[in-house]
Amino acid sequence: MARVVRNAGAGRETVVSVSAASAARIGALVDAPLAVDRWEACGPLGGLVSALAVLQSPLVFAVAGDAPFVGTAVIDALTADWKRGDEAVVPVHGEGPAARREPLAALYDRAALLAAGERALREGRYAMHAVLARLRTRLVPFADGGVFANVNTAADYASAASSFASASGKFDRP
Repeated sequence: MARVVRNAGAGRETVVSVSAASAARIGALVDAPLAVDRWEACGPLGGLVSALAVLQSPLVFAVAGDAPFVGTAVIDALTADWKRGDEAVVPVHGEGPAARREPLAALYDRAALLAAGERALREGRYAMHAVLARLRTRLVPFADGGVFANVNTAADYASAASSFASASGKFDRP
């Protein structure tokens, strides 16, 4: 998570969502304000909604704590594609049925996401994809999905780092 904060939070307002049980441990690792998850056991959406309540910026970039290769280049690319009226700009990679949306590496209108997220949580719908369906969402193609790799173990990191480095260490857009 500390790497994600360094990569994506450089020079930007940053808030890290944490569970109450992990707040002290994560607080010792990151140099950013923490938002304690008010929606325990509701997955990433609960943590994201908790963080949104603390943030002030009209646009927010949401990134998962296990995505160490997502950084400012992804944020800049999504920001460049933002159009008036968008409520979400979401990376997508792959083709056809294998295409994968990355709602936890996406740019959002804070107020729209907060409203849609709180509504979904109250309804017991915790999937980010369900929230995207409620927002005016622009999908932005990325040719290489390696930048969005989820890393949860040392073995995951070694595998992802090797694959990512062999692809020049950069993400490619079509």
